[in-house]
Amino acid sequence: MTQEDYQQLENSFLAKIKKINTRFVRYLYGNINWNVRLIGVKGARGVGKTTLLLQRIKLAYKETDTVFYASLDDLWFQSHSLPELVEWLYQRGVRHLFLDEVHKYHDWQIILKNIYDTYGDLNVVYTGSSMLEIDYSRADLSRRQTLYTLHGLSFREYLELHKIHNTEILSLQQLLAEHQNIAMGICKDIPVIKHFQHYLKEGYYPFQIDAKTEYLPRLAEIVRLVIETDMPDVEKFSYATIQKAKQLLMVVANNVPLTPNISKMSSQLETTRDMCLKLLYTLDRADLILLLTKEVKDYKHLVNPEKMYLGNPNLMYALGGTVDVGTLRETFFLSQVSKIFNVRYPNHGDFMVDNTYLFEVGGKSKTFDQIKEIPNSWLAVDDIEIGSRNRIPLWMFGLLY
Repeated sequence: MTQEDYQQLENSFLAKIKKINTRFVRYLYGNINWNVRLIGVKGARGVGKTTLLLQRIKLAYKETDTVFYASLDDLWFQSHSLPELVEWLYQRGVRHLFLDEVHKYHDWQIILKNIYDTYGDLNVVYTGSSMLEIDYSRADLSRRQTLYTLHGLSFREYLELHKIHNTEILSLQQLLAEHQNIAMGICKDIPVIKHFQHYLKEGYYPFQIDAKTEYLPRLAEIVRLVIETDMPDVEKFSYATIQKAKQLLMVVANNVPLTPNISKMSSQLETTRDMCLKLLYTLDRADLILLLTKEVKDYKHLVNPEKMYLGNPNLMYALGGTVDVGTLRETFFLSQVSKIFNVRYPNHGDFMVDNTYLFEVGGKSKTFDQIKEIPNSWLAVDDIEIGSRNRIPLWMFGLLY
């Protein structure tokens, strides 16, 4: 490889670093142990994985001589190999390598293992699709790497990103015990319901800052790219299967919350029951839908879901389905809480969290009638700023990460 070959990638890297802003940094940044030699960051398309890498470089390295960033979906890799690039960089003193979109590169797991074993003082951070499942039978990365997941913006982060309000992350125990005092402190400063309504429509993905009025069309385009390009890269689905995934997503979008009949759905898609389940769970891992099951979700043992929602409230607007306010509320609750806790479908109420806390979600007139005899039961109530006792404002469940 020549200096001229390398220069193209370096110019792209330096241009990106120059533009990156570090005023707002995602919640995950402080949770990552950056000293680990191999770090993986999974996440849905559009949640800010690339920004996280570039912010790390800008914040941690005053000079770029020992650090390098490359996206593996760059056309450069059509005529050059990753091992070739790593050898070139290592010989020139680079000891911190940041690789974006690894799922775009064939045999990336084996190559990362070989890089780890060959270069003992080289630190690698990579990002990949939220659908990635590490195949430890092909490359034993389990003892070599630490894997993290970056989710979309919480309501708490949305408020910080827009310079509306800064508040600390709450534990669930804090929220349940202190919600009234915490809500009073926030609501004296901002009209929280107004901002919450905007978040539900256009607040989950960080690119809202740049997209502005084009946010929802851009989100719809991201959904298309996830299905048409990321799914084939990760799951090796055929073209026909990808078309079925599109159909399935739109069935969910137009019928949420959907209580699925898998046999009927597979018949409509002209596919098998097992393939229908696999597509549903792949869409779930892609953060496009949320599957609610009676037991804790296990992606190795696919069971029939009890209910299906879109992956976050913004998708309800972007995919053109009817936005039912009750479903919007439940989608918000599930999309926020399930990022941190195990959530399953209960016999009574709407959501069971960590096998301990039962929640019913509704508007300000919601009562305890359905769950009044059940211990550790709570209402998540929309359209109120401040709650009392076991009635917690719905918006506050967006303060958990």
